[in-house]
Amino acid sequence: MAKTSPRHIYALALGSNRSLSARQTPARLLKDAVRLIAELGTVSAVAPIMMTPPIGPSRRKFANSALLVESSLPPETMLLRLQAIEHGLGRQRFIRWGARRLDIDIILWSGGRWNSRSLHIPHPAFRDRDFVLAPLHSVAPGWRDPVSGLSVRHLRARLRKAISGG
Repeated sequence: MAKTSPRHIYALALGSNRSLSARQTPARLLKDAVRLIAELGTVSAVAPIMMTPPIGPSRRKFANSALLVESSLPPETMLLRLQAIEHGLGRQRFIRWGARRLDIDIILWSGGRWNSRSLHIPHPAFRDRDFVLAPLHSVAPGWRDPVSGLSVRHLRARLRKAISGG
């Protein structure tokens, strides 16, 4: 009898603010990425695409989304496959936080924490980024951050309160 690999659920954040061509707009690149990610496992939820202001030196608005995918791939392999998808859809790494064709980040996974040289789960900065929390909230509001123990819903509410000064 063949041994089956355990299945994991990954919460991924997707972003783009640089077209690959006139037809491959940031929103189209996100849809293409979702289609390719589905080849890595079973996509169970996809957030609506949200337009958000940039942070850092970029001036173009971002198209952002999030999704949940169930896969037998371990975290390091998932990261490599996601990077291959980014590259295949035109990602080139230039300036940190600059304009980009596609960015796919592993935010959370069903295994709790993961730390290696190339990957940290949960994503170190996700709690402070509404462009990650807003789409993530639409697909996994009750998912808990393994570091703080707070749900995505609670993290987003705290961040929105801090942003509004309330």
